[in-house]
Amino acid sequence: MHMFWRTLLHTLISRFGPSLGHYDVARTRFITLPTDQDILRHMNNGVYLSIMDVARFDMLKRNGVWKIFQQNGWYPVVVSETISFRKSLQLWQRFTIESRILGFDEKAVYVEQRFVRPDADGRPEVYAHGYIRGRFLKRSGGVVSIDELTRAVGSPPAEPVPDWLLAWSENVALPATRAAAPSHWN
Repeated sequence: MHMFWRTLLHTLISRFGPSLGHYDVARTRFITLPTDQDILRHMNNGVYLSIMDVARFDMLKRNGVWKIFQQNGWYPVVVSETISFRKSLQLWQRFTIESRILGFDEKAVYVEQRFVRPDADGRPEVYAHGYIRGRFLKRSGGVVSIDELTRAVGSPPAEPVPDWLLAWSENVALPATRAAAPSHWN
């Protein structure tokens, strides 16, 4: 339930945050709350993924893409995600999530997100680093094609999505929703 309140709070905050270009880095500030903690007294690994959702929503609000989605009756869904951890976030620590849209392949969009805190010299230091592969669905039914998406939001970034990330997305993909997906353990 606390993610609902965080999302609501960031919906209000993003109205006053700086506007961004579609492919600019968004910086969303957070604080580690008691409800984020696990039994080892640091932020639970599942909470990182939930907070990444809130930060992506903030990014989409501030870069204007959310408004385009609403006008077209579209909404984003996460297809796959991965995260690597370097340092733990402790209770009451302030941190920032840096989010940016990396680009597209023929079916999906890729977003990079970093959890950062200042180091001893005040420079941003990465605590965790994640990537998501997302698709866009139509409220009327069906999938938003990348052609429709780029017509609505503009050309993708000049820099292509890294090959290793494209390979990762292919390697972790599950069968399509209408295909069989039996659970077999080898």
